[in-house]
Amino acid sequence: MLAVIKTGGKQYKVKAGDFVSVEKLPHEIGESIEIKDVLMTEKDGNVVLGTPVVSGAVVRASVVDQKKQKTILIFKKSRRKNYRRKNGHRQPVTILKIEEIKH
Repeated sequence: MLAVIKTGGKQYKVKAGDFVSVEKLPHEIGESIEIKDVLMTEKDGNVVLGTPVVSGAVVRASVVDQKKQKTILIFKKSRRKNYRRKNGHRQPVTILKIEEIKH
């Protein structure tokens, strides 16, 4: 069984046992959460689309880790003006393990 969930303004295709890296969620490591924004479910070829969400569908997941992604470098430069700025950004993410999909 697979599902399409929405979290952090993005959509993810998940199935039981998957590890998913999503935008930072305010939960502790080891905590179990329920995601109710399920946009689509599929089981044995039977596809159920939500309008906009599937009623009664819930995806249970547990928080595995809270960490930061790799550094993205930002470099600005204006030629002939001796203007150079170098900056970096590390986006915080939450690693989820999908436990089960209920529909």
